[in-house]
Amino acid sequence: MKGIYALCIVIEKDICVKVGALGYIFFQKGWYVYVGSALNSLEPRLLRHIGKSKGNVGKLHWHIDYLLNKMAVRITNIFIKETLEKEECVLARNVGRHGVSISGFGSSDCRCDGHLFSVDDLGFLEGFGLVEWSNDMDLTS
Repeated sequence: MKGIYALCIVIEKDICVKVGALGYIFFQKGWYVYVGSALNSLEPRLLRHIGKSKGNVGKLHWHIDYLLNKMAVRITNIFIKETLEKEECVLARNVGRHGVSISGFGSSDCRCDGHLFSVDDLGFLEGFGLVEWSNDMDLTS
């Protein structure tokens, strides 16, 4: 399976996180959406993100790994779109219309301002051709 995805993330308290070369970033308590893509293997990428959010440290490779690795951060939902096209930046622009981007986060390989957004709610994601993804892993614990 190949495609793009939106991780719905809740940060349960204000935190400051060192995010690789970006340095320290302050995150306010609240809802966030991270936009990513996996044009080779979508499900393993999503499982990796879930693992990071459950404390499976391993190597911190992507910006999102540094955030998901924190105790106060958890993934609540994941939405996907199967595609062979590079639509990650299109989705990021659409999400950006509903939130505030964290500058430079997740966008080191494109011209977007960021691929992580602070948002007030998640309802707007239904209009982007995404479907909710689930597997046997419980996102709540």
